[in-house]
This record gives sequence, C-alpha cells and structure tokens, in this order.
Amino acid sequence: MTTVTTLNVTGMTCGHCASAVTNELKALADVQDVSIELHAGGTSRVAVVSKLPLTEAPLRDAVDEAGYTVESVEVLEDAVAAESSAQAPARQANRMLPIVGQ
Repeated sequence: MTTVTTLNVTGMTCGHCASAVTNELKALADVQDVSIELHAGGTSRVAVVSKLPLTEAPLRDAVDEAGYTVESVEVLEDAVAAESSAQAPARQANRMLPIVGQ
C-alpha cells in the first residue's frame, strides 16, 4: 500500500525553499519520496510518499524546521489503487471496439 500525504505549505518562493523542505521531509523515517508543486509566494503543494500513513506532527515539524508553514494536510491512503480506479474509465474507453454498420 502506498500513501500520499499532501501538505499545503505557504512561504516558499524559490527552488532553494523547495530544496530545504524536501531535505527536511526526506530525513523523516518512512518517507520514500517528496515532490513539490511550487507556487512562489502562494500556497505550494508538497506530496510526501510513504508505504504507510505518516503522523502529521513530524511532517509539520519538518516543514517548520525548514522555515515554512503547513496550512493543511490531506491523506490519500492506498494511492496506487485510487489512481488506478480513477483511470479505469479512460482505459476501458480505449479498449472498446467501434460499431461498424453493415
């Protein structure tokens, strides 16, 4: 099972900011990957990938240590299954054969 915890973080303005947050989060136990959708001066989305759900407090502490603020947290457990389910209708549509008139 894969869990994606999305943190909405304010205060980041550049790649250095994103790097500082990434390094702090990757230092936490059980964090497999971190990706950041940077919105300079706005609210950036930070996706933290782990095998199991993570406790919110250490995530907030890590972002705080980097100098930024977590506004909200969203957790998507079993992210691979959820993504697969969301993509299923499109995959099925691609496999349907056209009806050919006679």
